[in-house]
Amino acid sequence: MMMKQGSMTAKAAASRCNMLSMPVRSHCKRTAVFSSPASGTTATSARKSMSRNMSVKVSASAESISGSGGLKVDLRGKKAFIAGVADDQGFGWAIAKALAEAGAEISLGVWVPALNIFETSLRRGKFDDSRRLSDGSLMEFKHIYPMDAVFDTPADVPEEIATNKRYAGNQGWTVSEVAEKVARDSGKMDVVIHSLANGPEVQKPLLETSRKALESDTKVLAYEAGRKYSVRVNTISAGPLGSRAAKAIGFIDDMIRYSYENAPIQKELAAIEVGNVAAFLSSSLASGVTGHVMYVDNGLNAMGVAVDSKTLERAA
Repeated sequence: MMMKQGSMTAKAAASRCNMLSMPVRSHCKRTAVFSSPASGTTATSARKSMSRNMSVKVSASAESISGSGGLKVDLRGKKAFIAGVADDQGFGWAIAKALAEAGAEISLGVWVPALNIFETSLRRGKFDDSRRLSDGSLMEFKHIYPMDAVFDTPADVPEEIATNKRYAGNQGWTVSEVAEKVARDSGKMDVVIHSLANGPEVQKPLLETSRKALESDTKVLAYEAGRKYSVRVNTISAGPLGSRAAKAIGFIDDMIRYSYENAPIQKELAAIEVGNVAAFLSSSLASGVTGHVMYVDNGLNAMGVAVDSKTLERAA
């Protein structure tokens, strides 16, 4: 499903970066993580992961995160808040799983209209296979909050949304209200992930604006959050993923085929590969990394536009 959530203002993001922070824009499906040097946490943003047969794979070997021997990502004792999980198919879930494998405590922000079906599926065990970690246990969520990141405060919510039956029965789901709940329930967050789909502030075609805007937002937030709060901000830009959210854009299948045919590494890119990179960026292993856009797309970002690209057809 394509979430309609956007993001909070830069000022609000900076003021809550150790508790609950979002990047200024969410152009394509991306994920953001904010961290302090003490915790070794980061901010990460993601586009959409690639798959050869258009299936969505979240479960994969986690030996790079928690395997025996060697250098490990260790997030034990750390608290992570992930905004943008609504099922077990997308990047948000994969990142949650990778962070859980590394030992982090996970709390979620789920888009309000999707909350009931998510919690029902979770309660009935429909996600149990996807929740299973490498040690055989099931990934647990400390807290699950209703959230719509389009709105910073209750005053920003229009009447048609406030009275919409899809929001009925849920309270305190704007960014500032969720931030207050997180602070009350868990204190400061060590890791904050923004993994939300297109917001209404995106007015131009994504291919025109997304990469440069992502790079600019990452650098600006990294400087401001770093200087003011010693918080690292990094983003992930991934290849296309055939998740439920991605289906809403209408041509995700073309993007997946194009990626497989033109990327330097012709293989299926699983969502968990994006999750593993997010876990690394959120850890002390990346303590010197901030303001960086990490591409996780089998190298597609390094290639020029192919002559058979559907983008050229649409532009014509």
